[in-house]
Amino acid sequence: MADTPWNTALNLLARREYSRAELARKLEQRFPDQPESIADVLERLSEQGLQDDQRFAEAFFRSQLGRNRGPNRMRHEARQKGIGEAIEAELATADVDWFDLALDAARRKLGRDDPADVKVQARLSRFLAYRGFDGDCIGRVLSQLRSSGATDEFESFD
Repeated sequence: MADTPWNTALNLLARREYSRAELARKLEQRFPDQPESIADVLERLSEQGLQDDQRFAEAFFRSQLGRNRGPNRMRHEARQKGIGEAIEAELATADVDWFDLALDAARRKLGRDDPADVKVQARLSRFLAYRGFDGDCIGRVLSQLRSSGATDEFESFD
């Protein structure tokens, strides 16, 4: 098979979904002297339904939820992948309890540590911020962990 933008794009898409912007970047790196051909390939892939940013955004959103990631992190990574608007639409229509998601992530990270310890709270706060949860949500999670003692919660993971 000839090494063409079309064949390369098909090979990439055979392995996993890509956003249009990601695919364009990969093709531009591989074929820097063929910008018109790359644009044609991207258009043809979209027309044939082989590449769809909306489908990619939905899959990306589900995978991020499965990893206990918050909305801020999703937005950031989605912008890097060129699907910022599609993720905003997913976030707007999603029925997700971000507090529960953050609480679950914090409990998993907490382990057997004491949630009343200031250093543990600081570590959890940084962890949740990195995961993409906002300050209000983080404060509520830390408050919940302190008040519940967090150790009674391990039965729910059996």
